[in-house]
Amino acid sequence: MSNTAELLLQLQGIDYQLGELERSKGYLPDMIENLNSEIGNAEEEFLQTKQKRDEDILAKSELEGSIAQASLALEKLKTQMTTIKTNREYDAISTEIDHKKQEIQQMEDELLTVMAELEDLDAKIEDVQSRSEEIAKINDEQLKAIQSEMDSVGTKIKIKENERKNILVRLDSLVVSTYERIKRGKGSVVVAVRKRACSGCFKALPPQLVQEIRRGERLITCDSCGRILYWEGDD
Repeated sequence: MSNTAELLLQLQGIDYQLGELERSKGYLPDMIENLNSEIGNAEEEFLQTKQKRDEDILAKSELEGSIAQASLALEKLKTQMTTIKTNREYDAISTEIDHKKQEIQQMEDELLTVMAELEDLDAKIEDVQSRSEEIAKINDEQLKAIQSEMDSVGTKIKIKENERKNILVRLDSLVVSTYERIKRGKGSVVVAVRKRACSGCFKALPPQLVQEIRRGERLITCDSCGRILYWEGDD
């Protein structure tokens, strides 16, 4: 391989790295946003579970209080039954007692539902909290690494740009203009000959041209795709 081809390969590698660094400016912030979103969603799930549990604890306490008050009122109604003197009073109190019993039964059914829900929430909240803390711990570590990477992108770009300049000054201006022209249209500029064909477009190459590329005495481009060809090794 000629010295020019080697320099062009180095230049191509630097350009690829510069491209990756430029692209990282776009996807690194997205990664940070996704990681923060995961943390926020996990925290929100924990807070909602805790809030529901607190609401059920309050509902349980209120239902127990209401049942106690209704039960006391029922006992008073039963006591009144022993002092009634007319059938009308008996019927009225009997109706009140039936209503009160239904009210108590309904509240007791609600209490059982709330208690069953509380039991499930008690078992769930510990898992939700543990998962939230684990996500926060793992994502925080990744966030620090990504932020560090973001902070260093500018410096890395400057280093690569300096390396690029150092290579450009060692290349003929015509070679550089050819390289830049091909890069704009093809992306990859310098490609190896593999199985006697251009590895960029896979077009078979004439044996005489392959021998010229192998000798590396001058830069040769593919007649099909225009890429610069080099000999990578024994074919």
